[in-house]
Amino acid sequence: MRTGMMALALGLCTLRMLMVLPPLWLSGFGLLAGLALLMWRQRLAGCYLLGLSWACLSAQWALDDRLAPALEGRTVWLQGTVAGLPDSRDGVQRFELVNAASRHNSLPARMRLSWRNGPTLQAGEEWRLAVTLRRPRSLINPGGPDLEAWMLARRIGASGSVKDGQRLSTPPMAWREAVRQRLVQVDAQGREGALAALVLGDKSGVSRQDWTTLQATGTVHLLVISGQHIGLLAGLLYGLVAGLSRWGYWPPRWPWLPCACSLAFTGALAYGWLAGFEVPVRRACLMLGLVLLWRLRYRQMSLGWPLLVAFVTVLLIEPLASLQAGFWLSFGAVATLLWVFGARLGGWHWWQAWTRAQWMIALGLLPGLLALGLPVSLSGPLANLLAVPWISLLVLPLALSGSALLWIWPVAGEGVLWFTGGLLNLLFEGLDGLAQVLPPWQSGQRSGWLLGLIAMGALLLLLPAGVPLRPLGWPLLLLAVLPPRNEVPFGEVEVWQLDVGQGLATVLRTRNHSLLYDAGPRSLASDAGERVVLPALRTFGGKGLDLMIISHAHADHAGGALSVMKQWPVAQVIAGEPEAADPLLRAQACDSGRHWEWDGVAFSLWRWDAAADSNSSSCVLHVRAGGEGLLLAGDIEAAAERALVGSGHDIRAHWLQAPHHGSRTSSTGILLAAVKPQGVLISRGWGNSFGHPHSLVLARYRALSIRAHDTALHGAVRLRLGRFEPPFHQRQVRRFWRDDYVPPL
Repeated sequence: MRTGMMALALGLCTLRMLMVLPPLWLSGFGLLAGLALLMWRQRLAGCYLLGLSWACLSAQWALDDRLAPALEGRTVWLQGTVAGLPDSRDGVQRFELVNAASRHNSLPARMRLSWRNGPTLQAGEEWRLAVTLRRPRSLINPGGPDLEAWMLARRIGASGSVKDGQRLSTPPMAWREAVRQRLVQVDAQGREGALAALVLGDKSGVSRQDWTTLQATGTVHLLVISGQHIGLLAGLLYGLVAGLSRWGYWPPRWPWLPCACSLAFTGALAYGWLAGFEVPVRRACLMLGLVLLWRLRYRQMSLGWPLLVAFVTVLLIEPLASLQAGFWLSFGAVATLLWVFGARLGGWHWWQAWTRAQWMIALGLLPGLLALGLPVSLSGPLANLLAVPWISLLVLPLALSGSALLWIWPVAGEGVLWFTGGLLNLLFEGLDGLAQVLPPWQSGQRSGWLLGLIAMGALLLLLPAGVPLRPLGWPLLLLAVLPPRNEVPFGEVEVWQLDVGQGLATVLRTRNHSLLYDAGPRSLASDAGERVVLPALRTFGGKGLDLMIISHAHADHAGGALSVMKQWPVAQVIAGEPEAADPLLRAQACDSGRHWEWDGVAFSLWRWDAAADSNSSSCVLHVRAGGEGLLLAGDIEAAAERALVGSGHDIRAHWLQAPHHGSRTSSTGILLAAVKPQGVLISRGWGNSFGHPHSLVLARYRALSIRAHDTALHGAVRLRLGRFEPPFHQRQVRRFWRDDYVPPL
């Protein structure tokens, strides 16, 4: 039975590694073949095939429910129901719409929409909306998040922005919405959003700064309702009934054990329903149900069995859960604890068990974090050592009891929640200090075999003391902290034009130096410096930037610079408009004619002194490695291009960064004739409102046989200057949830 479950789990997990999905008929045939193998008592092969076929069928149904390409960018009127708790911050409401229908078009069953300065939305409301629709699409970068995978895992078939709307019906306020409205109205010393996250799983009220602190200290799970919260509530309810029975206050006619198990499980389900039943909650409820069932039957059981059953059940219900990093980290943490505390001779004091649990979880999750490309919190063990009991024993019981008292005795409930907010303030002050002393660490890219050795080292160190070969875990684990081998030879430069949407950010790495040209856009809702540039820099490795060049002051080029400066060492900043740059950057002026050499690679700068606007003030960078050249032109337009050509500088280059994202007013014939590029790198946002790149500019490129490499189509673009090789596109790494790869234009 157990081996069959493991084979079923393996089949379900294989989905994550597929580059393309098999056709529907083949997946359906796989289900029948799996059942036939089970009938022939080929349990392992049958279970594996059943799991894989069911996962592929489920994934294909989700892909088929995506927005039709013909509706991309169109504004349509549709009708649907608001689902869940809308997320409102920075004047924008983000919410999910289900059961969407349009008179003339077939729409996905679930969509994620945003509405700027719109009316307040509530769960369950029926709306008629005018929405500009988009297919799921993500920025694809080394070390960056994959929004397409996240949306597919939640079965969201489209995103969009609301232009207008009409409320059709307002049902009675749902319980979750009513509780949230009541919570955000109390005075919790500024921590109303954190209370809503603890009680309801509603993360919209938690500030970006608080999320950064939680991520840096590895304590996100404390404000996201997880198995820890579910287990704590169930344990309190079970212990309450058991205590009353032991002290003689429980009615004798009611058997205490069935009542304790029933109350604990009912409370866990109610809390899970209130929290929206995310993956950690499902896993916790399933495991709790199995443990309580075995407890009712007075049987001993291996704790690994409920974990395996919960793992398989979650994936059978939603096979796409394996695409989410939280799924693996959630089950990985529980599996680590079971591995560490199960089947050991003797025991530990409570304080030994508690302290060891923290660093062992950190050790057990390290290989997974490296494989998923996530940062590792160096302060996590210490932060959790103090924060987990603070939340579990103080904050969470008070938050739940205070929320309940709001409906019974409002004055008392508000007082309890005010005190709870003070406890949260103390917690965040301590976590902020830890995050500053021990910032998170993200290793560079690691090969599969190296990750396997690191995982083996972690597994050996998690074994009980005295087990042979356990000390070998230390040298294997130390492979994680060794810097990745720098693959940039002397005389060459590795260029990464990152996929930052409508903006520009380019990383250049020589043998011993690194440079960032522009840092991507920043808006109220997003900061490319934090979301894209920093993860990429951490993935590439190194100790910091030798130079950051901000071509000009426009937000799509300079917006992310301050975030990079705050979290990554930067030795020097040069800007095309230093007087308009943020004072914290301490930017120097871009001096025309300045040149230098790093590791056999030549660099030079140019700026038009007579520039009358920001775009024309762009600081232009020319790079030459081994006879192969690259020109990074910022947002210069026709007049600045003529000035650059007439400056006398040698600007010939094999590669050109398309000036001003390929706008109609740039990439003039005189510039292209002087540069003579073989390829052009275009950085722009998918479906941007500016119409970049312009069709006339693309036609000009094609007429000169210049191949266009576009981040909107190809993701991040890597160029190895000095090798005369074609660029690598990040979207060349195939994943079944991404659209088909488009070759260079």
